[in-house]
Amino acid sequence: MASLRRIRLFILIVFVVLAGLSALGALRLQFAFSLDQFFPKGDPDLAFYQDFIAEFDSDVNFLLVALVREDGVFEQDFLERAHDFSLSARRLPTIRESRSLTQLSYPLKTPFGITTVPVIHIDQPSRYASDSARIMQDPRFVNQFISADATSLAVLLRSDSLPSLEQSEKMVIGIDSLIEAFGFESYHLLGPPYFQKEMVAMQKREVAVSAIISGILVTLVMFLLFRKPWGIVTAMVSIGLGLLLFLGLLGGTGRPLNAMAALYPVLMIIVGTSDVIHIMSKYIDELRKGKARVEALRITIREIGLATLLTSLTTAVGFGTLLTSRVEPIQEFGFNAAVGVMVAYLTVITFTAALLSWFREPQLIRLGRGIQFWETWMLRTYLLTRDHPRKITVGAILLLFISAVGISRITTNYRVESNLPRGKKITEDFLFFENEYAGFRPMEIAVFAGDGYRADDLEVLRQIDSLERFLHTIPVVQNITSLTAVYKTINQMYGQNRPEAYQMPEEEGAYQRYRRLVDRMPDERSAVFMSTDGTKTRISSRLLDVGADSIKAIGTKIDEWIAGNTNPSVVTFKRTGTGLILDKNSEYVRDSLLQGLGLAVLIVSLLMALLFRNLNMVIISMIPNALPLLLAGAMLGFLGIELEAGISIVFAVVFGIAVDDTIHFLSKYKLAREKGLDMEEALRITFLETGKAICLTTVILFFGFLVMLFSIHPPSVTVGALISLTLFSALFSDLLLIPLLIRALLPKH
Repeated sequence: MASLRRIRLFILIVFVVLAGLSALGALRLQFAFSLDQFFPKGDPDLAFYQDFIAEFDSDVNFLLVALVREDGVFEQDFLERAHDFSLSARRLPTIRESRSLTQLSYPLKTPFGITTVPVIHIDQPSRYASDSARIMQDPRFVNQFISADATSLAVLLRSDSLPSLEQSEKMVIGIDSLIEAFGFESYHLLGPPYFQKEMVAMQKREVAVSAIISGILVTLVMFLLFRKPWGIVTAMVSIGLGLLLFLGLLGGTGRPLNAMAALYPVLMIIVGTSDVIHIMSKYIDELRKGKARVEALRITIREIGLATLLTSLTTAVGFGTLLTSRVEPIQEFGFNAAVGVMVAYLTVITFTAALLSWFREPQLIRLGRGIQFWETWMLRTYLLTRDHPRKITVGAILLLFISAVGISRITTNYRVESNLPRGKKITEDFLFFENEYAGFRPMEIAVFAGDGYRADDLEVLRQIDSLERFLHTIPVVQNITSLTAVYKTINQMYGQNRPEAYQMPEEEGAYQRYRRLVDRMPDERSAVFMSTDGTKTRISSRLLDVGADSIKAIGTKIDEWIAGNTNPSVVTFKRTGTGLILDKNSEYVRDSLLQGLGLAVLIVSLLMALLFRNLNMVIISMIPNALPLLLAGAMLGFLGIELEAGISIVFAVVFGIAVDDTIHFLSKYKLAREKGLDMEEALRITFLETGKAICLTTVILFFGFLVMLFSIHPPSVTVGALISLTLFSALFSDLLLIPLLIRALLPKH
């Protein structure tokens, strides 16, 4: 006993020190969000895109500011303020350029040379009617610098590269201050710096809210379960300590929290709760049998400690499968979650066990009708599996068929909107630009001049123009611009700036004359339009947020048109850009999901083989856990939820956690048989002792993940709801199918 006191005192001191260090580490937690985090590693299109932006301007270093006037933008005071705002924005940190309709002008040919006239004569209201009529007929301006209903103007801000989080926050705060100073009634923002700032703010809110609500929920559950102060305190301190150690480890090692961060508190709390309930339930059961505290603790660690270790390992393996993803945030979540599961286990098996040794049964739990309730229901469930195996089998087969139908309906038509926080200004702003302007998704087409050609030769430009005209026939493709715009603008100038003159010159002589003018415009030959060696150029555009699968079909249509209507000896085209790279995630999600789950099944099967040393037991353990995965896939299909990177983690979480209950059930059954009990008595004892614990943990898991319904991040809500419902199905699968499989595949004596 003296030895036990020394050991537990040492353990408690170690954890007090670790808690202090973890608190310091948690204060250093970092949050991160960047579009390039979601680029699939090792993808050839990503490598091409990175080479592309090394020569050209990036397609994500922008921020759009829409200044709204419901009564119409053609009003002098509003136009003056908009103009001053666009000029003042140039002085903000990291911004190198600002463009707005009030700064643009038309080239004008005069007898004395070429001059320019403003697109809007701000100081001459009498000309607003003619200015507006011309502007609203010009595709270069509508939906790019002015909305189609002329109630807002857009200011385009560009930086040299995608700003850091700190720079993005300063930029957006500076813009907010300018807008307030100029007194605009309403405004909207769109662009990666704004996304970066707002998504990190959402992550911080999600982590705090999920931790608080999960903590309240688990405290309530522990009160209902133990109803004694020391029992509740022991459980809550153990769970809270595991979470603190995990967050401290993340902060101390400098691992930033990404878009999946909201799941960490929920995950750590409910995984820790599961471990705590199993070990405390077993300890209390042994005390009720009359065992002394030391003996009860020894039995608990021997029987539950090994099973809990295996459940922790299988859960970690489930999360580890996410390392097969090519998407960095998913990989990081998988690794961090796997580490967190093991932190929770080590905390419970050492700290909680040491803490429990101080208490007797009456100090930890108040026995009452609850115990009888669980025993009655577990006995009824056992009898159901014994007396009605045919009905259970038919039900499982029917569910399998329904799941297959649902899985066949799964779609990967991912949309940006589905990942934006509900009820927040960033979502309102995104939808505003989708409806009033050209949306967010960039689509670039890299253009390569053939041998002996330059990118600005007439033959090449005509091929580019032909492709542009085709792109204009696709409603989803907006704001199409390229090097041809320079020549079309000059041609329009020579045509008295008539709208119909905005086209490529038809004669070689006119083109040569225009080219000499272009040669005197160095800014137009910058990286925005053409590479330094003159052999490559670009077509830039934006796509509406119609979904990854729909955009992929549009891309295929474009590629087919290029193959059948352009001359590859003169010019070749290749689609690229941030949008295409991000959309490829939907393809990799399916591949990595199957690879990861296959690897997880293999590793867990090996662990089961080492534990039970019986092939039939491995089969018994795998079948009940396949059904919840199929059910999760079916729910995605029936509910029309897109399978994208964030949603794909559902399967790893479900498999990793669902196997836990299977291991606890089969481990208890194996121990009961080793004590000489026959099959039916061993099953009955397993239901009465372990059945209660896995029911309680499943209830906690169910409500724990439902905490995600409080999230403002739609994928987190979906993940929480799917995991909760699927884990409940895993409980029924274990309790109803495992006994049937045991009776069918294992010897009765």
